[in-house]
Amino acid sequence: MIKEYLKMIVVLTLIAMVCGFLLSAVKTFTYEKIEEQILVNVKGPALTNVLSQSSNNPINDRMEVELEGVAYTVFIGKKDKKLYAVAFESEGSGFGGKIGIMIGIDIEKSVLSGIGILTHQETPGLGSRISETSFTDRFKGKPLTGNFKVKKDSGDIDAISGATNSSRGVCAAVDTGVGIYLKLKAEILKKFEEGSEDK
Repeated sequence: MIKEYLKMIVVLTLIAMVCGFLLSAVKTFTYEKIEEQILVNVKGPALTNVLSQSSNNPINDRMEVELEGVAYTVFIGKKDKKLYAVAFESEGSGFGGKIGIMIGIDIEKSVLSGIGILTHQETPGLGSRISETSFTDRFKGKPLTGNFKVKKDSGDIDAISGATNSSRGVCAAVDTGVGIYLKLKAEILKKFEEGSEDK
């Protein structure tokens, strides 16, 4: 009886090990393809919107920049081969959870070139309206010194009616993103110049 139990334990352990190895191999093999699909199909449309004047492909022209131990993927927007804008991800907390955005910043004018909603769990028909251009366009052209809060909180942004907390989440993500950019700006410019010299 004990031998049968031992055999069963050995067989189940081997099966678990083989399955774990196969899952790990599949994940390793498909990781780059999955990341590429996310870049093209999820982040791509947002990048097209926030870096609409770019003459280059921001997905191809991206760089990693580190701030306080956190690595940020920065997408580069060029006009006539010159850096004019950047975009990267930021997040805030909405009514239903985290709201992920793509924030674009026009370096030449020190204004927001736009935002795009990447992920959210907001209420369909209410908070989910943060994804509509009628809301995201409210940020376009705003100076980086702007007050990125809803008007109910003495800010500059009109909240979506019935979805104040969702609107606050987007504002928080934008405010965080602007703060990150101001800290990263010098490093972004330095890396861009170094990359240009290498080409």
